[in-house]
Amino acid sequence: MSLVSETPAADPSRVAEHYARRLGFETDCSDVHQSMTSDNVDFVLLDVRGPAMFQEKHIPGAINLPHGKMTARKMAEWPDDTLFVVYCAGPHCNGTDKAAWRLGTLGKRVKVMIGGMTGWADEGYPFEKS
Repeated sequence: MSLVSETPAADPSRVAEHYARRLGFETDCSDVHQSMTSDNVDFVLLDVRGPAMFQEKHIPGAINLPHGKMTARKMAEWPDDTLFVVYCAGPHCNGTDKAAWRLGTLGKRVKVMIGGMTGWADEGYPFEKS
């Protein structure tokens, strides 16, 4: 028995449930890029890094809003049913987790763009400067 199969795989229905839950919380760089380049944007892309990092380089179409600035008053600028997609520097950064938590506590719909800036660069997608 291999190290892979030593622990039995989950039942297929549990696998489907698990990944359906994950997809409710996450999206990826490819899906965001495809949506934005096809003008099929039904979300607000938030860069949750600091303003200096945002000015240096960010994903085209993103708005800079660090999680500490996400207040009920600020978020009221968007309709209640707005979907927010948040990203940070990359998988080594928990800024997206903090932003998603903050938005959730404010009653907002949110997904994390896994990979962040690192994933975007790995895919070869362009950045812009402010």
